[in-house]
Amino acid sequence: MSVSLFGGTGRKAMITQPLPPAANTADSAGPNDWFHWLKPALETAARATGNWPVMPDPALSGWTCFPRVAIRSPGVDARAVPAARDFVIATMHRWGVAERSEDIAMVVSELLTNALRHALPGPSQAGSRRAIRLGLLQPGPCVLCAVADPSRMPPIPKEPGPFAETGRGLDVVGTVSDNWGYVLGDLGKVVWAMFSTVPWPARDPGLASRGTPGTPY
Repeated sequence: MSVSLFGGTGRKAMITQPLPPAANTADSAGPNDWFHWLKPALETAARATGNWPVMPDPALSGWTCFPRVAIRSPGVDARAVPAARDFVIATMHRWGVAERSEDIAMVVSELLTNALRHALPGPSQAGSRRAIRLGLLQPGPCVLCAVADPSRMPPIPKEPGPFAETGRGLDVVGTVSDNWGYVLGDLGKVVWAMFSTVPWPARDPGLASRGTPGTPY
C-alpha cells in the first residue's frame, strides 16, 4: 500500500491494520526539517488511529504537525538499550507524561534490541550502523516512539515455543502499546508504537462491591 509523505513521494507502508488512501499534503515542518525520517511513522500512526490529517492547530484534529520531538542515535554496544531506556524515561518526565514512561521504555527496549540484533549490516558496511535511530514524538494526547534501522526486513511477530527465551519482543510491543506498525523506505524501515496519554475515567469505588454479572475484575 502506497502512502504519501509530508511533501515527499510515495513509499511502501506496512502497518498492523488497513489504511484508507492518503491525500497529498504539504511539508509542514519547513525547510529546516531535521526529523524527516519520522514523518512516515507520524503519518501512518495518525491514519491508523483516526487522527489524519494532522493540522498546525491540534484543536482542529487532535494531533499537530508540529509535535514535540526528541531524537537519539543509540550506540551498538551493551550500553545502548539501558541508555535508551533512561533517555525515554527522562523525556517522558520532562513532557509531563511520566505515567506511561515505563510502558514506552519497555517497548523502546524491545524495538531497539530487535534492530541491534537483526538489522545491523555486516562488518564491511560498518558506517551504516549510524542509521539506527530512536525518535520520540508528542503530536497530541499521546506519545509516538519510533526506531529506524537500515534493514528492509519487516518485523513479523513469531510464535516461540513454551521454553523459548527469545522471540516474544513484538508480542510485548503489541500488548503494551495502543497501536504499532512499520514503514518501509529507501533506507530501511521505521517501526513505531503509539501510547495514549489520556487518563482513564475514574472507576466507581462502589462498583466492585455491588458487582456486575458477567463482568470480570
